[in-house]
Amino acid sequence: MKAAISVQATLPSLQTVALLPFTVFTFLMFELPKTLFVAALDTFYVFLQHVIVFAFKPPPPESGKSVKYRGRIAVVGAGLTGISSAAHAVAHGFDVVIYEKDDHVGGIWASVNRTSGLQLNSLLYRFHPSVIWKRGFPQRDEILGAEIHRIHDEYALDQRTRFNTPVTSIKRKEGSGKPSNSESDTASSKWIVNDGEDGEFDAVIVTVGTCGEPNMVQMKGMPGWKDEKKRKQEKEAKEKQDEERKDREGKAQDRQVADLDGVWETPKEDPKAVERDQVEKKEQGFPDPHEAYVADDKPTQDDSNYHKSGHSNGVWDKHKPSVNAWDLQREQVNKKDQGFPKPGEAYDVGEDTQEPVEKVMEEGVHEQVRGDHHTRHHSKKARKHHHSEINGKHSAEDDDNDDDVFKGPIIHSSGLDHDDAPEFRDKIIVVIGSGASAVEAVETALAKGAKKCVVLARQDKWIIPRNIIVDTLVSSQPFGREMPLSFVWERFITWYNYRGVEDLVPKHLGLFEGTPVVNDEFLKHVRAGKCDYVRGDTERLTSRGVRVNVRQRDSKPGDEGQIKEFDADVVVMATGFSKPKIDFLPDDLFPEGYERPNLYLQNFATEDWSILMTNSSYMNAIGTVGHFHIGIYARILMTFLMDKDARPMPKDMKLWVDVIRFVKRGAKGGALGFFTYMELTIWLLLFHLFRFDRVKWLFFIMQGWGVRPQYA
Repeated sequence: MKAAISVQATLPSLQTVALLPFTVFTFLMFELPKTLFVAALDTFYVFLQHVIVFAFKPPPPESGKSVKYRGRIAVVGAGLTGISSAAHAVAHGFDVVIYEKDDHVGGIWASVNRTSGLQLNSLLYRFHPSVIWKRGFPQRDEILGAEIHRIHDEYALDQRTRFNTPVTSIKRKEGSGKPSNSESDTASSKWIVNDGEDGEFDAVIVTVGTCGEPNMVQMKGMPGWKDEKKRKQEKEAKEKQDEERKDREGKAQDRQVADLDGVWETPKEDPKAVERDQVEKKEQGFPDPHEAYVADDKPTQDDSNYHKSGHSNGVWDKHKPSVNAWDLQREQVNKKDQGFPKPGEAYDVGEDTQEPVEKVMEEGVHEQVRGDHHTRHHSKKARKHHHSEINGKHSAEDDDNDDDVFKGPIIHSSGLDHDDAPEFRDKIIVVIGSGASAVEAVETALAKGAKKCVVLARQDKWIIPRNIIVDTLVSSQPFGREMPLSFVWERFITWYNYRGVEDLVPKHLGLFEGTPVVNDEFLKHVRAGKCDYVRGDTERLTSRGVRVNVRQRDSKPGDEGQIKEFDADVVVMATGFSKPKIDFLPDDLFPEGYERPNLYLQNFATEDWSILMTNSSYMNAIGTVGHFHIGIYARILMTFLMDKDARPMPKDMKLWVDVIRFVKRGAKGGALGFFTYMELTIWLLLFHLFRFDRVKWLFFIMQGWGVRPQYA
């Protein structure tokens, strides 16, 4: 017996000895070469960054010496872009004051999860030449602590930063800049920030970014949604009363009937008020505003009757032509860029308000015929009946059940690792959203031990791999829009990244029509069954989870689908961030048609070159917001301050915007609503080539060479 036990005890040792040669062989042939190769790549990666630092880093001013400043610049925001812009300005001999509303630097990077990291390889995210990344995809703490804070300290920006100082007002000093009736003056403006305590500034760099406060969308079935509904109803009632009062006083402008054919315009107001206004006009027999713009953007003889656009949330005026064909076409393109409805879409008033004027079919589907425009859609009543039939678990009254409230935690995707974040282990996590924050939320939840994740995507987005070669080549497309051969890239990405999950490939969105998600892990989780991807419209939260109108791949948001309810222990709202406001700037800087993102070089206000909005105006792009262009834009502004002959006139800046609109007419989302990094590079190069008096500044603007501080 003892001998048997002894033999059994020695078996593992014998097996280990027998496998030792194979283990050594595997290590020498595979693991060791792999380890050496990775180490060599890491060494080369760090060496390459040191070369960039040596060639392009602007040295900080020498301490203890008095600098003779070339000008004063105010920077709004102490995020990544603000710190980089300020460091560049200080290094080239400009005085800088940074205004930050919080008590710390970092911007959005100070608010995201610790696990948040770069989507692109860090070689494509060199927001300042002195950055030295330790790895290809650094996470928040390295980005925030090791680099943003380090640059803030190295360039002695702490003494220049006004923490807890939100900017509420930026005003042009009276008498400075161009006269209000001038189109040719390029004189420099003087700017007063807030109460003027810090004196006058020669220029302002607005770096509020595109991500403000977390956008926590309120939905039916959330705790407290009844109170939110009541507040909304009270607000609408008050707005209606104000509207009626203005009508009585003769001040209302919400129903100005145009001359000739009687097409109306609707001013900017509450969507409900616009909706009521449209229904009233329809019932009163106003004509349907067909031919508002021609879909192919080609002006015709009929198009010439449509000139002056109205407000972006309404229908536009129709007037006799008073301009030439170029202006008419530009106006049509502007309307399309700004989201005006196409012919036949003017009565977009929702299901409830359309019921009285439509014929209800026996199957609960409304049929509406307006000229040659034929539409079919489910009414609210039909949708409720559809819920009951499909699910068999709830009645029509469930949609308005005030007590059917989700009982579990509801959290925004930016708070997944906060101290008060809920427990994820062995829980079912439902993520509402489909962008980068949703993908990151899935990764975080699964890393924390979640049992399963469900992503509810209203719209599909492209997901491209974290591959520096692929990402660089995709962002090198120079046209900044979908082109006839764009399908080549789309098919390659489908083959490379979507194998086994082809149903997730966007059906109605081109690769060059929106910002893609850069991620390697999410689709792996879907393939492995750890995450379910559901395409549909989230209708409400329930006591057990989330109710969704599930749609097929070839559908669009709002189309008919199948109502399903998904169980959830935790609901994550991956609904992004609100767009930061810039209402502290004068309104006259952004005339109609030249608001964000329709700016000169996409970042300069067309009415005054001394207002720069780096990374605060873009909407969608393939590339990155944290790269070399931060310094390039800052140096363009500094060039304008140093050389008055290099400054653009307002009419020139508007012409640049108009030319881009003409070249990219028909682009989805507008001419400047999407760009690639190669397109941005072309803009910056042409900035010099079309004005030879700027060529002398080429190496300063593009590389940062040649301008150093002047010491007193």
